[in-house]
Amino acid sequence: MSNRENENPKFTARVSNYFKGVKSELKKVNWPTKKELTNYTVVVLATTFAMTLVIWGLDLIFQNLVALIV
Repeated sequence: MSNRENENPKFTARVSNYFKGVKSELKKVNWPTKKELTNYTVVVLATTFAMTLVIWGLDLIFQNLVALIV
């Protein structure tokens, strides 16, 4: 056996260690409650809707300005 084989663990062992690490990290995550998740979803949808209106309004303004110039 060469030194390289001794230094690197087998592929399956590395994959296994990776998923063990992922599992342990996911246990540390502070998951939101159903109420918090609902609130976050409403905020995201409201913000998206508001930004859509702003961009739509700006588009209309610039469209009319270009029409006046041309």
